[in-house]
Amino acid sequence: MKDVIVAKFGGSSLADSQQFMKVKKIIESDPKRKYIIPSAPGKRNKNDHKVTDLLYMCQQLAAHNLNFDEVYNIVKNRYTEICEGLNLNFDIHGILEDIKEKIRLGASRDYAASRGEYINGLILSHYLGYEFVDAVELILFDKNGKFDAKNTYEKVRSRLANVSCAVIPGFYGVMPDGEIKTFSRGGSDITGSIIARGVWAQLYENWTDVSGFLMADPKIVKNPRPIEKVTYKELRELSYMGASVLHEEAIFPTKEAGIPIVIKNTNAPDDAGTMILSDISPVEHTGTITGIAGKKDFTVISIEKTFMSSDKSFFRKLMTIMETNDISVEHMPSSIDSISLIVPASQLNSKLDKVVEEIRIYCEPDSIICYPDMALVAVVGRGMINTKGIAARIFTALAKNGVNIRMITQGSSELNIIVGIENKDFEKAIKAIYEAF
Repeated sequence: MKDVIVAKFGGSSLADSQQFMKVKKIIESDPKRKYIIPSAPGKRNKNDHKVTDLLYMCQQLAAHNLNFDEVYNIVKNRYTEICEGLNLNFDIHGILEDIKEKIRLGASRDYAASRGEYINGLILSHYLGYEFVDAVELILFDKNGKFDAKNTYEKVRSRLANVSCAVIPGFYGVMPDGEIKTFSRGGSDITGSIIARGVWAQLYENWTDVSGFLMADPKIVKNPRPIEKVTYKELRELSYMGASVLHEEAIFPTKEAGIPIVIKNTNAPDDAGTMILSDISPVEHTGTITGIAGKKDFTVISIEKTFMSSDKSFFRKLMTIMETNDISVEHMPSSIDSISLIVPASQLNSKLDKVVEEIRIYCEPDSIICYPDMALVAVVGRGMINTKGIAARIFTALAKNGVNIRMITQGSSELNIIVGIENKDFEKAIKAIYEAF
């Protein structure tokens, strides 16, 4: 690993000139922060717009031959204010006019959206005195629009070999024909992770507007404790169940290389943040949990059939029904003569009656009962592994608070315990489990 830190700054971290000043101070406080990945300016307040959303709007209006001057002027004013606030002297107006003309002449949706990061990258590189390296020189997609990891990492290594400090805009790269291509979600996070992997950084810092992950949702639990350390697997379990700070695609490049990620707060840089570590790091605290997360609005389809396990085609038929109806099953707890399919209600919509009828026809069950308005709560933590009494503490806490458990499932890794409860008990259950630990 090189003695290098790659630092990505999110939209809220670069929303205005005051935020840019905070970012510069953070970068200059550690000379190892050599490669900086900026997002486009985010919201300054709850009534504000993200610049990327405005650029999408401009492209959409232009595609229908409608005037987009009014919307583009908001973008223009935003960047002009940032440059004026930082006393920067470079041709921001020329850059903005050139982009506006390209959008007017029919530039793609991806091109328009990527310009938020591109302009922020130019501004930040001027402000820091770092070299600007456009993402199109580094981040490659193949002809099918899939990220080309092998050639990208080669490009990153060769292009940055003799660049001591650089600003590289996040969110986009280039297709073989030269067209701009953006990542689908969490774009700048992914770019930062790719650059960290490409230069074999010792650390990837992800600066945002929160001080890392919390043990539970602060909208439900008052002042939940921060999570100081979390492994990639634990994070995947928590993010899958609804805890969101970092998009999971952004984890894979650094995970492959064993590079730790730290989530930090631009507005509170002295807070410890959350360190995301390799899954092979030793378990420090047994008998504890890492976090609690959950999701509402599931439907449970409970199926009973005597001698189900001896019918070798039963499960294949059941899964074929779900597949042909384009429904994904989140969990499938089972016993010798019964199985429950836990499905997001949003995927069922008007299909429930059809699915139930097909199960009756093809699987010939003894009974089918549907339970709507269900929620899942996941208790996650490596400290639970081989520790007696964890499940008892969870179930006791729920029982004491009058929460009826409708389903229990535990992964073979012992990394999580998931309980199914009614939607109305969701907040109560999370509070109860949090208090128990």
